Amino acid sequence: MKNNLLFIHGGGPTAVLNCSLWGALDEAKKHSGTGCLYAALGGTGGFLKERLFDLRELPPDELELLKTTPGSFIGTSRDRLSEDDYRKMAGLAGRYGIKYILVNGGNGTMDACGRLAEACSGMDVRVIGIPKTMDNDIAVTDHCPGYGSAARYIAGSIAEVAADVAGMPIHVVIIETSGRNAGWLAASAALAGPDAADLIYVPERLFSEDEFLEDVTSLIERKRSGIVVASEGLRGEDGELLVRPLRVVGRSVSYGSVAGHLRELIANRLGYKARGEKPGILGRASVTWQSVTDREEAIVVGREAVRAALAGESGKMVGFERISDNPYKIKTKLIDIKEVMLSERKLPEHFINSRGNYVTEEFIDYCTPLIGGQLPRFAKLKIKKTTVV
Repeated sequence: MKNNLLFIHGGGPTAVLNCSLWGALDEAKKHSGTGCLYAALGGTGGFLKERLFDLRELPPDELELLKTTPGSFIGTSRDRLSEDDYRKMAGLAGRYGIKYILVNGGNGTMDACGRLAEACSGMDVRVIGIPKTMDNDIAVTDHCPGYGSAARYIAGSIAEVAADVAGMPIHVVIIETSGRNAGWLAASAALAGPDAADLIYVPERLFSEDEFLEDVTSLIERKRSGIVVASEGLRGEDGELLVRPLRVVGRSVSYGSVAGHLRELIANRLGYKARGEKPGILGRASVTWQSVTDREEAIVVGREAVRAALAGESGKMVGFERISDNPYKIKTKLIDIKEVMLSERKLPEHFINSRGNYVTEEFIDYCTPLIGGQLPRFAKLKIKKTTVV
């Protein structure tokens, strides 16, 4: 059968990656002109190995679970591809009668999407990108599916840790978030409220250890404890990574422990108790903290990708344009994939305070709608005067 469609996942999963798959599948089934709805099992590597599965064979009740299933249902990868690989994938598209290819991923995957679209030029094959990343650093689009849920997880977790620390204010807790070159995820800690994250450091500003210790000293003097949030990609005043990476292969970097480094600074130079935590993969896999807004928008970009491909578009990525913060309103748009390929969207300066240790109200206004409603409220004991009985 001709006019077959192929789904490819790339890069690290998110809490809503499968929602985009569900949206695309549901939309494709509405159009009689589509044939097999293939999934490349294991990303581009799976496609190159011709590991294809027709998702039409799955029962509807199983597919319905995609909306609340973390990870990548069809498997993803971070394959390093050559020009020969792209030519081979274009040839496989012809062999399997694949007319529509939907590539769902982050920065690196959108680069692969653009290169695949180029390899398929001259063929009757349409290639469309679907954005996905917990880091929110894909260029041009207002935000990315996956970020809202990860931000909700970070903000909610910070609020929980703040309640713990408030009950026993004896140490400084450092929470290290993902974010190689962009601090969107660390910044989202501010949504936990003004009494939760005390200090937030992002890679967009060079990190001064002396200023950091000044900030923490002030924190200890004021409340005897505190919560510091820091991106894994912090860079020192020399512009180099604050902590040496454990491993670097191409774009893949295994970061050293920023939380551990900051903990040691506090312990060794201030002589105060500190501990470090890094949620890491827990943040991108948590469906418990999944944002309703994020889920709905992930479904929307999946649907729009199918519509764009069927309308004859190719070499484009579905993105968001924000119309207003309050009330929150967006619209989808098609972005030339060449504008997106390996481009990073960092936190703008007006989202970071002058000291470089917190975010501004403008960021909070931007991010609040993305996490899908209020976080749980916790009881707080407020005593104007201590009474000894």
